[in-house]
Amino acid sequence: MIWLVGGQGPGSVPLDRVGLRPDGVAAAGWRRENRYLPWRSRGYVAQMQPSPSASRRWRVTSEEPDPATVERLLRKLPTWFGIESSVVEYIESARRLPAYLAWPHGPAPVGLSPDLPAGVLLAVRHFPRSAEIYLMAVDPAVHRQGAGRALVTALESDLIADHVEFLQVKTLGPAHPDPGYARTRQFYASVGFQPLEEISGLWPGNPCLIMIKTMAPPSP
Repeated sequence: MIWLVGGQGPGSVPLDRVGLRPDGVAAAGWRRENRYLPWRSRGYVAQMQPSPSASRRWRVTSEEPDPATVERLLRKLPTWFGIESSVVEYIESARRLPAYLAWPHGPAPVGLSPDLPAGVLLAVRHFPRSAEIYLMAVDPAVHRQGAGRALVTALESDLIADHVEFLQVKTLGPAHPDPGYARTRQFYASVGFQPLEEISGLWPGNPCLIMIKTMAPPSP
């Protein structure tokens, strides 16, 4: 479960029941006129209970752009982000896109600073009822410990509150035998994404798999 913490009210409010911050402000407010400035800052904290396969709890914050965290984490993941021009493009986009950040709840894992987030997610809004995970990166020291799931769940809570119906993500397709991206596809499948289409031409020399997830029932 995601818990919304902060605002002016005491205690915690379950986000999946209210869709509002405790101070009454809507949990999401996308700026539809510019896909690269998708929503205003909310400044809330979501605490993730561990799934059966996760070994720790995570705190997810959503605030301002954080290009420094994006660069730091991408540089730790050369297997996934080894093309320098793509890394630079992600960092530049991170100067505009608000960041969802995952922090360990409790003592930081060995090798990680308690003052630095261990995961980051950036999202863009293409149309009023659809959005895309543009980037997600998690420190390899805590892979498969629930940070990615926490980030996706926090994003989905905001999107559902703003009546988004579809969420997509693009990743390397199965036509390429990369074992790292095979695990990436398995992760997205585990949080509810389904493969829609594998296309060529979007990324020269690499197949692109589009995966989608239904966020809410279509409007009548």
